[in-house]
Amino acid sequence: MLRSLFCSLFLVSFTVIGQKFKQERYKNFDRRLFHFGFMLGFNTSDFTLYPELNNYENYKILSVENNAQPGGQLGILTTMRVGTPMVRLRFIPTISFQERSITYRFEDTTKLGFRLEDERVNSTNLDFPLMVQFRTRRLNNFAAYCLVGGQYSIDLQSQEKASQNYIDPFIKIKRTDWQGQIGAGLEFFAPYFKFGLELKFTHGFGNVFVKDNTYIAVPIRNLYSRGWVVSFIFEG
Repeated sequence: MLRSLFCSLFLVSFTVIGQKFKQERYKNFDRRLFHFGFMLGFNTSDFTLYPELNNYENYKILSVENNAQPGGQLGILTTMRVGTPMVRLRFIPTISFQERSITYRFEDTTKLGFRLEDERVNSTNLDFPLMVQFRTRRLNNFAAYCLVGGQYSIDLQSQEKASQNYIDPFIKIKRTDWQGQIGAGLEFFAPYFKFGLELKFTHGFGNVFVKDNTYIAVPIRNLYSRGWVVSFIFEG
């Protein structure tokens, strides 16, 4: 769904390019050094999972899969013009709510021959993304852009140092993470503010998995955070 939205962004851009010239709104936007606003968005989050295949047979594991789950986020935006109006530096401190699901398929003596067990990993993150935005020139009241950068994340729900329950274990995730980001978006200029629609992909640089000896941890070697974010940005 998110990939389809990404393609739609570019289809909309070609449609707008074909329009006749209209009077530009909010002409002073590109002249100002700083701009402020807010961001509302939703995400789908999961992991890049690397298994520990040698342990599958010992724990009667048939497969381990992770599945993306929906979430939401809210951020406060600051952008700064870097020389030309076409290049901007963007900082959006964000609180994001994420959920990931890891599904285990174990051997079983039932009629099906297997049983499923689902482990949910919930996170409430404070994200500090710093992005460089490269924008096209305005056409009427429209512009397109791409961006690249990274972010530092703090998981407020992390149980990295919590005591493990070996009867009913849980997946441990590190409290902090560094992630790279890349994305693209469209901007629409109203008389007194700018509205943006953005799609962004995020992937962690480091392994966030905390290894222990529980039966749900032994089949996993590494976990890297990843996700797609759709944002609605209001900037004045």
